[in-house]
Amino acid sequence: MAGDDCDSSKPKPPPPAAEGAGEVVEGPVAADKALHALGFEFTRIGAREVAGRLPVTDTCFQPFGVLNGGVSALVAESTASVGAFMASGYRRVAGVQLSINHLRPARLGDVVRAQAVPVQLGRSIQVWEVQIWRADPSTGECRDLVSTARVTMLIITNPSRPEEMSTHQASIKKYAKL
Repeated sequence: MAGDDCDSSKPKPPPPAAEGAGEVVEGPVAADKALHALGFEFTRIGAREVAGRLPVTDTCFQPFGVLNGGVSALVAESTASVGAFMASGYRRVAGVQLSINHLRPARLGDVVRAQAVPVQLGRSIQVWEVQIWRADPSTGECRDLVSTARVTMLIITNPSRPEEMSTHQASIKKYAKL
């Protein structure tokens, strides 16, 4: 990941041509209500990368004391959705396919870090790759790959937007100016 995130070995994707693509948000952000309710904090939001962290608490673990796979799927789809929203020039997006592999457990008390990067930024379809890592408790650096996901997003080009989309766009743009 870029900066203090996990996978620096991955090549950076080409810059998107969509408007708003140059805006980047860094620092803790609550851009998704469901993730925020679980304790997830976005640390970077941009059209080329979305990153964040989640402490594994009793709210998001399964009965065996490990991170619930559904929570990992929510992290993957939500981070990809925020990135696709920005990369599309703040158009409405919808997840149409999610494939996730759970590789290792993250246990109660661990902190996981997530990074979403675009694989393909088309005008009507975007594909994002999301990796979720267990962070080293002493350094915060990524230690073990917990999950990897591929998310396909549909960009909705209908110019009419519900009121909620305008509110969401204003919220993301506000954080993009940090």
